[in-house]
Amino acid sequence: MRGFGHIGASLQGTCTLAIAPGMRLQLVRTNRRDPMTDASAIRSERPEPGVAVVTIDRPARRNALTFAMWVALAETFEALSDIAELRAVILTGAGGAFSAGADIHEFSSARAGASLGDRYAAAVARANRAILHCPKATFAAISGPAMGGGCGLALCCDFRIGDATARLGIPAARLGLVYGVEETRALVAAVGVTRARELLYWGRPHDASAALAAGLLSEICPADPVAAAMARAASLAGSAPLSIAGAKRVIRALQPQPSAEDLAEIAALSARAIESADHAEGVAAFAARRPPVFTGR
Repeated sequence: MRGFGHIGASLQGTCTLAIAPGMRLQLVRTNRRDPMTDASAIRSERPEPGVAVVTIDRPARRNALTFAMWVALAETFEALSDIAELRAVILTGAGGAFSAGADIHEFSSARAGASLGDRYAAAVARANRAILHCPKATFAAISGPAMGGGCGLALCCDFRIGDATARLGIPAARLGLVYGVEETRALVAAVGVTRARELLYWGRPHDASAALAAGLLSEICPADPVAAAMARAASLAGSAPLSIAGAKRVIRALQPQPSAEDLAEIAALSARAIESADHAEGVAAFAARRPPVFTGR
């Protein structure tokens, strides 16, 4: 439903979204028995007409993303995409962190084996697509870490504005995982093929200055990145929303798309990685705060 009224969008059938100017939307925990459907809060509010701010709000875990949070992000952006009056959506994180990425402590349950791994990957891909396909101008306002899946969310936004504390990186190789198609395509579009290989092979984090030079950040602001994104969004008042939506669609159409054969091969490689001894070692090393020892098996 379009307009400023209620937008129906359920999270595993447990909640409904409602948003209007000056109102705050929150996805709340409604099923505490199953961590696969127990959603941590994803907040959305309208601080100014025509602008929505979506906040990843799990600061105690540096806004690490659970399975349910990926689902909630997808549903939130899908709902916001249908509001004709919106011109821009800003994605940010609470408590001085954008997002530390996927919650690795959930992997033993949410990504155990190829089947659950596929389910998890589909939720991540849906969230990234919801941002990529949003017809509004999208901004990632980044303080602190934007790592792994969090970096992918930022890359799926049109612009990434960080402050001096911003730190971006993709440590998938250090966890024995294959980075997803949507976020890798967004990475290549932002930084180019050679730089993408460096980021994916070594997994080293980049501080704000290095991230700007690499293309991971669009700009560095001296203070609050949300305020900077709000100012950029306000400057769109002289640009026609349908023109922006059209430009986004044309740009997306011009980006290379993988074939069905490519996607099948990538899915097989990803499943093999999830079930590998190297992935188990990567997660164990992360938990123990030690360097991983990989064997290629």
